[in-house]
This record gives sequence, structure tokens and C-alpha cells, in this order.
Amino acid sequence: LNVRPGEGGVFLAGEIGGLTPGSLHAIHIHEKGDCSAVDASSAGGHFNPSANPHGRVGHGPHHGGDMDNIQANGEGVAQVNVHALGVTLGGGAVNDVAGRAVIVHAAADDYASQPSGNAGKRVACGIIKVTR
Repeated sequence: LNVRPGEGGVFLAGEIGGLTPGSLHAIHIHEKGDCSAVDASSAGGHFNPSANPHGRVGHGPHHGGDMDNIQANGEGVAQVNVHALGVTLGGGAVNDVAGRAVIVHAAADDYASQPSGNAGKRVACGIIKVTR
């Protein structure tokens, strides 16, 4: 995935494969940049620098790491184009996502259940790195 600063936050774009064909998956930025645990629990909870309840980005209070669900196609590949609001990329501010994990979950986010949208197991994990 490519991560770039954008209006009011950061945009994540690219593609993720190996997902269940035709399924929706939650994608979130998590608090720690650690994917070492097999179940990705080492990444901690959702990145939440403003101490908001879990929700849907652009629809009231939400975690800084909350983003819209992604859809896998018939081959299990999702074209990702999501926006995380209220966060920055680089600079070391409290809401900086550099060095944090991006997690894809097995199920869709319901945007309501606390603390994480009832999105199921973590099926993919990667670390946000600033390269230039």
C-alpha cells in the first residue's frame, strides 16, 4: 500500500490479495508498528490519539485509525482507496501514523460495536514507513 498525506488526514491506496473472494474486510491503523505475533495482536488496538469511540470515518466521532471497509473481488484481491481522518504522516505529532501498523480483518467493520467494530480476526499486517 502507498500512504500519502491528504485533506484532513492520510490516504492509503494499492491492492491487497489473499482475501476471501467477494468479501468485505475492515482495515484499520493500529497503535503499534509490530506485526511479530502470528495473530497480529502485537499491533495493539486501533490508533486512537483523540480518545474517541469507534465509528465510521466521516460520520461523527471515530478512532484516528478507522477507515471504510474494503471489498475483495472474485479472485480475493481488494483495490484499496481509503482515507483516515484526523491523522498525519511523519513529523512525530501525537496523531502521526508513521511507524504504526495497518491491519486487515477477516470480516467487515460494523462501524458501531466497541471497541473495534466486530471485525473479526486479523488476517494481514503491515507497517507504515516514510521513505522520502
